[in-house]
Amino acid sequence: MFDSLPIASLDDLIPFALVLARVSGLFSAIPVFGGRVVQARVKAPLILAMALLIFPIVRPEAIPAAGDAISLMLIVIREVLVGLTMGLISQVIFAAVEFCGHQVGSQMGLSMSSMFDPNTQANVPTMAMFQSLLATLLFLSFGVHHFFLTGIVDSYRLLPLGAWHTSPELFNFIISVSSGMFVIAVKLAAPVAVALLATTVALGIAARSFPSMNVFVISMPLNIGVGLILLGISLPVFLRVLKNAFGGLVEQIDTLFRLLA
Repeated sequence: MFDSLPIASLDDLIPFALVLARVSGLFSAIPVFGGRVVQARVKAPLILAMALLIFPIVRPEAIPAAGDAISLMLIVIREVLVGLTMGLISQVIFAAVEFCGHQVGSQMGLSMSSMFDPNTQANVPTMAMFQSLLATLLFLSFGVHHFFLTGIVDSYRLLPLGAWHTSPELFNFIISVSSGMFVIAVKLAAPVAVALLATTVALGIAARSFPSMNVFVISMPLNIGVGLILLGISLPVFLRVLKNAFGGLVEQIDTLFRLLA
């Protein structure tokens, strides 16, 4: 009588709970949805709805043996870690964007101006906040969140329930992905950083040529103006770098599943 429902019988409760745990881990770490901006009263129904949609598709048949509540809890923790690991890979890109914003804002002289970031519950430089919001819009416009929804379904084909484990290869992979954060940050900040460096050199030459000129009064508005102009001109570079970084997430997720299996 309940065959058309996602949970047709009581035997489906434990498999559904394990699927719910993996989805919960993903939505706790994925950008936008995992941030503190999305309130728990919104996030909880969203996670439950996604689990109900995914469960009939994956419907795991092989369930790890759990003789007691502790063993079942350990399996649930492993499933949560699968989703968390997937989400943390994408967080590296947003960390690179925020690091780029810190560097650019510092060179432009905007490091003292800060805004409250609801995601981190802390004050961050205005430029870092601006670039993080821009990266969030690109994350949604490129449909990168669809990669994770597809990945969470494909994960059951490569990674059975309770199969999460650590290995040296996994740690090396996480380290290599994390180190790529600095490469992305340098690519994003390079156009503005080079232009501001050239501006600083020009001001230094002007100060030597005209000792009576007050360089400190001129440098601040000049750096801000040059920085904002270069930010606008280098937007195509910003878009291309982030598009390539987001596009590499599919390969990174596949590699992650092979290492976890």
